[in-house]
Amino acid sequence: MESKVSIKELKEFSKKFQEERDWDKYHTPKDVAIALSVEAGEVLELFLWKSDKEVEEMLKDPIKKNKVTEEVADVFSYLILLSNKLDIDLVKSFYEKMDKNHEKYPIDKIKGDFKKYTEI
Repeated sequence: MESKVSIKELKEFSKKFQEERDWDKYHTPKDVAIALSVEAGEVLELFLWKSDKEVEEMLKDPIKKNKVTEEVADVFSYLILLSNKLDIDLVKSFYEKMDKNHEKYPIDKIKGDFKKYTEI
């Protein structure tokens, strides 16, 4: 079940957290983007060299599932932080990007297929 919290609230919470610790001076867009990539790599590392069956088993273990959850939350928190730094409206940009994806991947041409839009 998803929480009923807005992106705006999350952005404000993140901003306050950073300000209270005087971390803004360290969080340049470049460094936040790098941190986001590092955290995404940590998510990938949890799945590295595992078969689909091993991943399925891993995610049944509450401790291992929690580790995945924490790493995904790290990625999300850096994404929120980066959107604050760059003044990006995540909801608006999400829908704008999805509109472009609808154009690039029309249902009648791509349904059930995974080809890149340049190949359809």
